[in-house]
Amino acid sequence: MKTTWDIFCTVVDNYGDIGVTWRLARQLAAEHDLAVRLWVDDLSAFARLCPEADAGLAQQWQQGVEVRHWSADWQPVATADVVIGAFGCRLPVAYVEALALRQPAALWLNLEYLSAEDWVEGCHGLTSPQANGLRTVFFFPGFTEKTGGLLREASLLDRRQALEADPTARAAFLAGLGVRPEAGARLISLFAYENTQLGSWLDALAEGEEPSHLLVPEGRILADLRVWLGEPGLGVGDVRHRGALTLQVLPFVSQDDYDRLLWCCDFNAVRGEDSFVRAQWAGRPLLWHIYVQDENAHWEKLEAFLALYRQGLSEAAGQALVELWRAWNMDRDMGVAWREVVRHGPELQAHARQWCLRQAAQPDLAMALVQFYRNSL
Repeated sequence: MKTTWDIFCTVVDNYGDIGVTWRLARQLAAEHDLAVRLWVDDLSAFARLCPEADAGLAQQWQQGVEVRHWSADWQPVATADVVIGAFGCRLPVAYVEALALRQPAALWLNLEYLSAEDWVEGCHGLTSPQANGLRTVFFFPGFTEKTGGLLREASLLDRRQALEADPTARAAFLAGLGVRPEAGARLISLFAYENTQLGSWLDALAEGEEPSHLLVPEGRILADLRVWLGEPGLGVGDVRHRGALTLQVLPFVSQDDYDRLLWCCDFNAVRGEDSFVRAQWAGRPLLWHIYVQDENAHWEKLEAFLALYRQGLSEAAGQALVELWRAWNMDRDMGVAWREVVRHGPELQAHARQWCLRQAAQPDLAMALVQFYRNSL
């Protein structure tokens, strides 16, 4: 009989929370032969990531995963062998009560947000006793061997390399999105939160010596793009030209197609957690728009990652990268910072490849979770 896993997800940040949990659920089912049930409180967000899904169904099976609507009107169900509460979400009270009566006891994990901060290593794997006698375990994804690793399907890097080695397949994929970049153009993807510094970056791209083709999947940054262009009606499929810059709005795509988009680009601007990790697996220079927290607490998280990621870069290239990320996330002008990053482009490209390989040498998050469960038996 297959081991049963329940994953609970509350959709808070548009697609970040469901993006991570959906990738994890289908990997656990596909690669580890587990019976996985994904509980989601907002199925409309899930359906954007999985176009085959029906947001109106309370129960459905997608890619080997049982997807259930986590409604306010909770109905009793059998508990699972392993229970994951993602990103601090509160499990249904009745489900927790059932866990307290379960024999043998389930493994209850709190899957935490990704961070490179030093304290994460000390908290990964710690238990937290609950008032009803249960224990939860904090499980932290991360970038070092003392954490839970990153989400990475077994075939991911092989699939990326296959696309990179096949110019015809790459061109066909882009053409399917309506993208036909001019020869020699720098291809950039942009998936971000609202950002007042978008205009200064677009100005720098438009004034650049080399052509750039910016691909913007439909999302929150589109409002700022409309302001810069002065076109309130700008939408999916529209293409605009300003100087050396071509702008193109793409439809919202599935997770697998988003991976391919990242692989096709020379530089990727991403946001949150899910696309941040996928951009690292793309092996390209990247720009991270971190989720804003009260009192700018997110800056510490940003600086912690930069301190780790820049190791191995020359001082000049590392500083150029740091200044670009700070400008994007701290409301500073992007123009000078972008031109410095372009100057160090080859070194940053080689470094992105090496970073990807170093991370791939560690166990992935799904494998780490499965091994943790086995060790708990």
